[in-house]
Amino acid sequence: MEKAYKLLALQEGISNKHAKELIDRGLVYVADKKIKIARAMMDKDTLFRIEEPNEIEVIFEDKDIVAVNKPAFIDSYEVESFIDGAKLLHRLDRETSGVVLLSKNPKFTKKAVEAFRKREVKKVYIAWVEGLIYEPMVIDLPISTYKKGKAKSRIDTKRGKEAITRVYPDEIQGKKSRVKIEIDTGRTHQIRVHLAHMGHPIVGDREYGSPTESKRTLLHAYSITLFGKTYTAKEPKDILRYK
Repeated sequence: MEKAYKLLALQEGISNKHAKELIDRGLVYVADKKIKIARAMMDKDTLFRIEEPNEIEVIFEDKDIVAVNKPAFIDSYEVESFIDGAKLLHRLDRETSGVVLLSKNPKFTKKAVEAFRKREVKKVYIAWVEGLIYEPMVIDLPISTYKKGKAKSRIDTKRGKEAITRVYPDEIQGKKSRVKIEIDTGRTHQIRVHLAHMGHPIVGDREYGSPTESKRTLLHAYSITLFGKTYTAKEPKDILRYK
């Protein structure tokens, strides 16, 4: 028996550090099961499979702004390093795919940050969730975020900050629902926490209660509208159709 990341490093001829990073990013599998703990003890003859993320796609670019379609399993800071000199205007969770905006100059950055602060930016997401949703719902519950190793959020009616999520049903397959989501606020893990609280965690989001095994949390940032212009990121296959 040996630690998973050490076995992966030997199998792939890479450093232990790189192997651990691949596991931490959710890219390493044995058969169809994702390896979640880099230090898990495993048989020495274990065969690993690495799933590489898709390429970062530039959707739009001009002198002020760059809009990209971020694949799942790419960190937002990697998107920033992909565009020379550009600055992230917001972030998505690692497993969330979709549109990310970056600014190309300080003047536009200041203007855009103010628009985000004033909630003048419209964000639309698409997700597959557990259970059946037939009617639209508005979730208006405050959220607080705490760090215990990594950031996690919860409903907190005493000390939480205002958080508003609007959910619209779109499609049903078996016991899963595809929904469109609009958020009026941008709290950490807001959509994930709100939907989980309503009994509809996002498919694959084990951290917030989904019982379903999935390669990732099935959440996609579909579009962002800033200063009257909408930037749209095409849906990956796992969002277009569940299973």
